[in-house]
Amino acid sequence: MAFQPVKSKLDIQELELGVLEFWQQRDIFTRSMEARRDGPTYVFYEGPPTANGKPGSHHVLSRVFKDIFPRYRAMNGNYVLRRGGWDTHGLPVEIEVEKQLGLSGKEQIEAYGVGEFNARCRQSAFDYIQEWEKLTDRIGFWVDLETAYVTFENDYIESVWWILKQLWEKDLIYRGFKVVPYCARCGTPLSDHEVSLGYQENTPDPSVFVRFPLQDDPNVALLIWTTTPWTLPGNVGAAVHADVVYATVQLEDGKQLILAKELLRKVLGEESKYTILAEQRGAELEGLRYQPPYSFLPFEEEAHYVVLADFVTTAEGTGVVHMAAAFGADDMEMAREHNFPVLMTMDERGCFVEGVTPWAGMWVKDADPLITEELRERGLLLKSGTYLHTYPFCWRCNTALLYYARSTWYIATTKHKQQLVQLNQTINWYPGHIRDGRFGNWLENNVDWALGRERFWGTPLPIWIDEDGETLLVG
Repeated sequence: MAFQPVKSKLDIQELELGVLEFWQQRDIFTRSMEARRDGPTYVFYEGPPTANGKPGSHHVLSRVFKDIFPRYRAMNGNYVLRRGGWDTHGLPVEIEVEKQLGLSGKEQIEAYGVGEFNARCRQSAFDYIQEWEKLTDRIGFWVDLETAYVTFENDYIESVWWILKQLWEKDLIYRGFKVVPYCARCGTPLSDHEVSLGYQENTPDPSVFVRFPLQDDPNVALLIWTTTPWTLPGNVGAAVHADVVYATVQLEDGKQLILAKELLRKVLGEESKYTILAEQRGAELEGLRYQPPYSFLPFEEEAHYVVLADFVTTAEGTGVVHMAAAFGADDMEMAREHNFPVLMTMDERGCFVEGVTPWAGMWVKDADPLITEELRERGLLLKSGTYLHTYPFCWRCNTALLYYARSTWYIATTKHKQQLVQLNQTINWYPGHIRDGRFGNWLENNVDWALGRERFWGTPLPIWIDEDGETLLVG
């Protein structure tokens, strides 16, 4: 029989549909597996696509990659189990339903009704699964969808609960009050991995150099630098490095500043005129008290004095670090060590609380220029400008993340950090640079996994606490 060339697009479509129909009618996928049942087992569990939208061309590409390796193994005589899966929980699905309903944020969802909202999330995920299954068949991706795992089904949720119970019994789950990367628009903290998905380069932020006048002599001031003026109403302390040399300098206007000696020219400018009055190591500044830039919220603890911290560097800034315990991990650590207050000047929406009267209810980043101008009017601003840097945004909604103290549940991954790092060295990575690059760096900088998401459509945490504080985790 002579070979008949394909003559038109219609012929190609008929040919494709003919192959798919042939596979389906004769159950070729199942028969190809059964023919190799006695061969070496090779198991493929699909990393599940998120069912929050219709698949696109890039999804076709990723499914082709997923198809190549099981087919290669099967052609080498392996019995290849190919289990499909669908990720149906979480914020991607919630955001899709918010768009469908014209809602924005947690408050509107609660007004709409959490039960009805979750029902819509379930239906939306189910509808998109149908679209994905059509695509999967259409491109000839061989994967077992009959036994596919679905994250919203109770059997799957119970499997997660079982895992949580094992971690609980190993003392690896705890409730903590920590500073976490937080999306105010979504109303949820993000995991370390999620944060890595949303970094944007050349993000502009304010660059402000602010005077913190000393209590004993207001003409002398610590000079701090920050790219987050909105955190200044929450200031509780200032940190210096014990071994860095700090200079007290007098400017032409007679005012005096304390900052790292090696940063004088960089901060004050090559052409500026100043006189060095004194030099001292950071250790000699410990305990020095200053006047806070703001005092909106009451507190009982001791605050607003200089402490020593190893995280202070002279790579940029002034060598004097402003600390707001509620908005920085290092700041919170120092607050615990020195019993500083944690001033919660921001609410869950990313807006200033009522106590911060000039800017109450305002999105904190919108208040940055207003705070900068107010500091200028009071004579506390040395200079200001714009700073371009790499900054994390929510990978789901593109809102700038804020570092914010939250109480939530954590998995203590850092307890096994070294074991994770060591085992990573035994993995044969392709390409090889991933081992010590992106993945290795992530493991080296691993922090405990914030488990609670404070949202609605997801695996519920099976944790109950009674009136006496006794905790029960159901497996």
